[in-house]
Amino acid sequence: MNSRQPIPVVVLAGFLGSGKTTVLNHLLAGRGGTRIGVVVNDFGSIEVDAMSVAGQVGDSMISLGGGCLCCAVDGSELDAYLEKLSAPVHRIDVIVIEASGLAEPQEMIRMLMASENPDIRYGGMVEVVDAAEFDATRARHPETDRHLAVADLVVLNKIDRVDAAERARIERELAVLCAPGTPVVGADHGRIDPELLFDRRPWTETRGQLSFEDLLAEADGHGHEGCGHAHAAYESTEFTTEQALSPRRFVDFLDRRPAGLYRIKGFVHFGVPGHDERYEVHAVGRFLRFAPGPWGRGEARVSRLVLIGSGTDGPGLLRELEACREPAPHEARPESMWCVLRYVARPEPGAEPEAEPEPEPSDEG
Repeated sequence: MNSRQPIPVVVLAGFLGSGKTTVLNHLLAGRGGTRIGVVVNDFGSIEVDAMSVAGQVGDSMISLGGGCLCCAVDGSELDAYLEKLSAPVHRIDVIVIEASGLAEPQEMIRMLMASENPDIRYGGMVEVVDAAEFDATRARHPETDRHLAVADLVVLNKIDRVDAAERARIERELAVLCAPGTPVVGADHGRIDPELLFDRRPWTETRGQLSFEDLLAEADGHGHEGCGHAHAAYESTEFTTEQALSPRRFVDFLDRRPAGLYRIKGFVHFGVPGHDERYEVHAVGRFLRFAPGPWGRGEARVSRLVLIGSGTDGPGLLRELEACREPAPHEARPESMWCVLRYVARPEPGAEPEAEPEPEPSDEG
């Protein structure tokens, strides 16, 4: 039995010239000690994007030149690359797939969700949009609308090249094209806070284990300066309670989360009979996943959550979470957990929730 937590795999998509590689480079430069595995899916024989990031990720980058990753219909090729990156020897924390500008992200998502590799899990799809070329991109690539419809988080890049009125117009159109509640993060030069996608570890945990760690540490001033600038645009709200949470009320809160709430992470205690595990919760944009696991020896049954967003009402979020507390979880029926289990990637043995599992992404806009 594999006791490791599965590694989240984030798909970074967007059409040619939108700024995906710039976003990826910024994530790499600001990741602290987090170990990132990168799959660069270039279209064509000259791997320009791969060369662009090669200096930052070293041997943990796998480049797929000569074609789209989504063309591997059975997913076996992708599985082989992910199996290599997820090997315990690499101690990777997160994997980012930079999709080709001509890739179909729906197919990539389906391959990831159908993967039988127990060491990975789908971690959401981020679509990068060029604000300056938004209308032109949609005209050249009508499939843009379909891609936006399955995005969990949209990065509206190059906002420094449009005025406030134009940005507001694009954001209104994105609100129509994307699924309800999909957050839109503004960025210039691809600068978004890595914390929106993954946790940054202290340098001391991985320093010197891979050669590029030390190279990036030497550029500490440049990398962290950009990171600090990006982080200043977001607010972080923390919630802790020793009281169990009601699964139904908590999932209802998550389903109603505001568009400005970009990320939720932490652990939750429900205490429902038969489900006393520690449930890790991970949300990027509208993507949501729970992962049950054992409590540590002597670990207190405490729920701890961090909510990261922009323009959110911190005190209001805390009031809503406090309303999720359940004084008598031992009296709850086991079926009250069905709303949580539908967001568990691999349901627990014997769990047969009546609710349908989370639907696969649709091609419909």
